[in-house]
Amino acid sequence: MPLKRLIFAVLLSVGTLLASCSGNVEKPKAKPAVPVTVSTSLRKAVPVQLRVIGTVEALSTVSIKSQVNGMLEEVHFREGEDVGRGTLLFTIDSRPFAAVLRQAKAALARDIAQEKYARDQARRYAALLEEGIVTQDQYEQLRSNAEALAETVRAGRAAVDTAAVMLGYCSIHSPIDGRTGNLMVQRGNLVKANDEPTLVTINQITPIYVTFSVPEKELAGIKKHLAAGDLKVEALIPNDSGPAEQGVINFLDNMVDPTTGTIKLKGTFPNKQRRLWPGQFVNVVLTLATLPNAVTVPAQAVQTGQEGVFVFVVKPDLTVEMRPVVTGVTYNGETVVEKGLSGGETVVTDGQLQLVPGSRVTNAAASTNGKVSRP
Repeated sequence: MPLKRLIFAVLLSVGTLLASCSGNVEKPKAKPAVPVTVSTSLRKAVPVQLRVIGTVEALSTVSIKSQVNGMLEEVHFREGEDVGRGTLLFTIDSRPFAAVLRQAKAALARDIAQEKYARDQARRYAALLEEGIVTQDQYEQLRSNAEALAETVRAGRAAVDTAAVMLGYCSIHSPIDGRTGNLMVQRGNLVKANDEPTLVTINQITPIYVTFSVPEKELAGIKKHLAAGDLKVEALIPNDSGPAEQGVINFLDNMVDPTTGTIKLKGTFPNKQRRLWPGQFVNVVLTLATLPNAVTVPAQAVQTGQEGVFVFVVKPDLTVEMRPVVTGVTYNGETVVEKGLSGGETVVTDGQLQLVPGSRVTNAAASTNGKVSRP
């Protein structure tokens, strides 16, 4: 009996000890909410654009050279001046050419007089031939002389025309509207026909071209939009706070460059304020189409993992879900989500590294205007 009581006492003590120990076990703590930045997915019209570097080119470039030999007598413009079509640019000493013209005119007048006398004589001999006074050979000789002199008159007129043209070359006019460049030959120098250096170069800059190349994979879309109508293009000038210059595509090259896999295009810009300058590099924006009702999120909301592209979506209970998505174009810091997301959902834009599916977040109030909400 004492043994039973002893065993009972020991068991009672052990039970009491276990009960007291079990009361001191701590419950597991809940993980703290992760501070994040969020935004709201929106539905809006998004342009589909290509952005490349382009080069400004003059619409027309003319290198002015002399077409005759002589002394440069006068320069009628200032370097860098705007000139119109037909504006007198240079005068070359015309005295030798004027003398040649006078000589050609004098020779022509002599030939005309001789040709007139020969024809009159041939007509008189024709009458005498009918009366039998002269022979047929005499008449034929005079008639042939008259015809030969007629051809001499034609040659003389051509010589006069040639001399007049050469004299006209002594005055050099601008063939286009444009802006003059550096004057390469000064007044008083001798110039030669079609010889270097060029006297001056004129560039037409209103309107003006912007030339650029795009990847060949875009060719089908560009051809489709060109067939539908004018394809708009913009030129953004580096370090210029002004608005983009607006133009239209008017040239698509007839082949793809096999060395680069690109195709060349040209846009024409009015350039009325002359902000674009030949040789300048510009940022070209080619708008191909507009997505009318696309779902967009800030570009930083889109993440890439082992299973592909995804976003963290904040659910109403402030926990996050990792949502796989299919993305499209990115425009002005916003990415189009083609599949996996609808408008008005709250997505995480900052703090994703601390998140796993089911994580609780804080300061996750969605912004309906698309602005970022900071914790």
